[in-house]
Amino acid sequence: MRRALITVAVAVLAAAAVVTAGVAKTVELAAPAKTCTNASLGLAAPVTGPAAAIGQEQLHWAELGLARYNTEHKTTYKMVVGDTQLPNVAAAINVARQFASNKKIVGVAGPAGSQEVQAFGPSMTKPGIGYVSMSATRDDLTNGQRPTFFRVVGSDDTQGAVDARYALRTLKADKIVVINDGSSYSVGLAARFANVAHILGADIDLDEITQQQTDFSPLVDKIGNDVDLVFIAFQIASQGQTFAQQMRAKGKSAIIFGPDGLFSSDFTFEGAYVSAFARDIHGVKGTAALIKAYEKKYGKFGTFGPPTYVAVQVVLGAIDRACQAGAATRKTVLAQIKKTNLKNTILGQGIRFDANGDVLGGVFYIYRIVNGKYQLVFPK
Repeated sequence: MRRALITVAVAVLAAAAVVTAGVAKTVELAAPAKTCTNASLGLAAPVTGPAAAIGQEQLHWAELGLARYNTEHKTTYKMVVGDTQLPNVAAAINVARQFASNKKIVGVAGPAGSQEVQAFGPSMTKPGIGYVSMSATRDDLTNGQRPTFFRVVGSDDTQGAVDARYALRTLKADKIVVINDGSSYSVGLAARFANVAHILGADIDLDEITQQQTDFSPLVDKIGNDVDLVFIAFQIASQGQTFAQQMRAKGKSAIIFGPDGLFSSDFTFEGAYVSAFARDIHGVKGTAALIKAYEKKYGKFGTFGPPTYVAVQVVLGAIDRACQAGAATRKTVLAQIKKTNLKNTILGQGIRFDANGDVLGGVFYIYRIVNGKYQLVFPK
């Protein structure tokens, strides 16, 4: 189904007065400003659909990021939002094509899911549009086949290994069932977890579901009472919640552990462990005012929103630098994304990319759900 693109802000880039060491300097940007008048940022996120809890958070953090950037940099950039309806790949393809055909869009934040990144590839690569994901973690997204793709979070190669080591060394799990949901995100992550856990000495059983499945009874019945831990590499958090509830209803007591796809208000299963590609930014130095502003306008949030804020920073910064150099075109913005060097961000770390578009120094965190709240347990 063709989704409308939503214009959330209308703006023009103006000539700026730059203040350095308290001295105002007038910078002549008349010609470059004209070339940037219609420059837009595209945001690809699952605003509706099964992953809307994630997408709405990403949308709101992108809106806040755009507003803050424009205020702080005296710019008036605008943003066009495309609803990818994760896991509806057809919708993602449609958004990618619309973005590519909109000549005003010179850079994109998103999309959210790994299969969406794969769907975006052809539409972004040919016209040379840089796109920066805030949550897509599949390893091979940065294998060179998508030369305009970047991400501000780590990959599943790191996540699977971190989760496996924690499961064995901290949770002392010896017998583990690993389940994927058939998606491009899930299959590779589950395999990485299983391989590392096996190397570390665990007894591993593998299984698979589909993202349309709602009754897990046959699979749950197969899980023996001697199983210590079930790793559910699900992308849709509500599906993980249903699976965990059906496990407990059948008297299965194994620990539930899942990856970043479960880190959502749709997954609140008591005692479960969940890894995340970003930390809870509460307590990160310099974030208090931003958190207050966000929560006042939008309410509580998890770990999917703040990386979106950072992805928007990356793209807008690239557009701005390209403008100051003469023109914000898809080619010049892509070149500036590659040069990104944010010394610090609200994620508590800087952002630079390697030659393949991976963020340098990506970190994963592990949380446990206690009394309905996510509590950080690793690293402490």
